[in-house]
Amino acid sequence: MGTTRRRFIRIVPVAGAALLAGGVANASMVDETSQQARALGYVADAARADRSRFKQYAAGQRCGACALWQGKPGDAVGGCPLFPGSQVDERGWCSAFAKRPKS
Repeated sequence: MGTTRRRFIRIVPVAGAALLAGGVANASMVDETSQQARALGYVADAARADRSRFKQYAAGQRCGACALWQGKPGDAVGGCPLFPGSQVDERGWCSAFAKRPKS
């Protein structure tokens, strides 16, 4: 199951809340064992994505290439509205991956 428009619309308010809460400059990394991370299948290294559970995973998908990524190009870590107050690894992956449109 890819990211649908309906799912994206549910994510947008979370993104706004994260922006209002400030940046994630001093935030800790997402704990892969947290309930939210486990529900989304988040891993800090996309090569470890559970392909049997998340069939939508495709090679090349990573947080740094996701539309939800809030880091700058070249950043090793950055924010994600799905994990407010925490940072995700640029090489990470979760089931909410949505390919960033080309600019």
